[in-house]
Amino acid sequence: MLDDHRMTLGASELRARATEQGAELAALAGRASLVSGGPRRLLVWSERWRATVLSTPPTRPPADPELLSGMTAFREIASRADAARMEGRPVPALEREQRRLERQIRSRTLHMRGEAPGGGDRFDVGRLLERLGDEVRLVELAVLDGRVQVLLCGQGRVRRFEAGLLADAETEAEHVQAGLRRLAHPGAEGRLAVVEAAGRRLEELLLGPAAAHLGGGPVVIVPPGRLHRVPWALLPSLRERVLSVSPSAGSWLRARETAPPPDGRHVLVRGPGLATGGAEVPELAGRYACATVLEEDEARVPRVLDELDGAALAHIAAHGTFRADSPLFSSLRMSDGPIVVHDFERLARSPYRIILSCCDTALLASVGADELLGLVTALLPLGTAGVVACSAPVNDAAVVPLMLALHKGLGAGLSLAEALRDARAALPGDALHQATGWAFSAFGAA
Repeated sequence: MLDDHRMTLGASELRARATEQGAELAALAGRASLVSGGPRRLLVWSERWRATVLSTPPTRPPADPELLSGMTAFREIASRADAARMEGRPVPALEREQRRLERQIRSRTLHMRGEAPGGGDRFDVGRLLERLGDEVRLVELAVLDGRVQVLLCGQGRVRRFEAGLLADAETEAEHVQAGLRRLAHPGAEGRLAVVEAAGRRLEELLLGPAAAHLGGGPVVIVPPGRLHRVPWALLPSLRERVLSVSPSAGSWLRARETAPPPDGRHVLVRGPGLATGGAEVPELAGRYACATVLEEDEARVPRVLDELDGAALAHIAAHGTFRADSPLFSSLRMSDGPIVVHDFERLARSPYRIILSCCDTALLASVGADELLGLVTALLPLGTAGVVACSAPVNDAAVVPLMLALHKGLGAGLSLAEALRDARAALPGDALHQATGWAFSAFGAA
């Protein structure tokens, strides 16, 4: 009944928040599985209310003239407010108008109805294990009564290990985030050992004895929503691996089975105001001779969205802003104002692979039972099979060599996760560059 109700809602935000009604049922089923159902049953119930928003694309907003004009006005006001802040001028009136427009846009999107009943694809453990094969391990972290249960999937079976307390892991993850923020600035080398020690403690709390059973192949991490900010590449057992992150095992499966678009278009976007000016974009334009390059006045939201639709690979160098108060207004700054999650949801098909080389683009809001709202989760149901994004502030200059090395790997035929692993290894060994590499994650399976 809850599934049917959830799917009558057109807005992804409402679908996510509606799952809160099933949280108690899911927790009850998880406890029962822990007692008598075995690891496979616990995995099924862990997936039951995890990232359900990603199981089907959101209902696309209609060609509503009032909504479209509201989005245009919102972008103009937001752009004027940014310019005023940079010049030190007061912005209260502009901020009030921006909030009014946001309320108007949100109200219209929340009233959309869903297109189909039912709960989307049903999770199949056998299908997951077949796709993982003998080499890949998927680690799903379930939380029952405040303790992390590690479900290790691979080699045709699911094993369960008990790790630490979720509250302790959240505290340690906040310490790591604070350390990475410090390391984004030169002169903080002394913090590197502190951050690495916190990474070792996080591994004990989140993986426990499972860390010794990961094998030597690629690893997929499926964390609960409250741990989405963990920089997983910092954990010692994951640091030199091919590593990807997924909101759910089901969304990883869908990404794995998503076919790339036939035309193979590449799009490179450079937004305004970057400290390096998006220095990697001109060099990447030289590597991808036929790429569409959008910068300066050409990097306007309508043109950017038009080029992104159905692209094989998109690289966006632009300032990112995460909105914890309203995650679907999280944005990337273009020349005419912000491009927000609501804009991405209008795409017929989002890029097959997308790289976001700016701060905080992987930040997500945890809502409902175990749902995530933000830029990354807006892209995955719309045809994106892989995303590289950042969960912490980073040093713009240090990002450039990481991005160039990442694209070198992609040019050699590697997946995003493989290319990111090699790109981290190619960086200088100083604290600034190491922290930059840890802050980026590969999401999905492409």
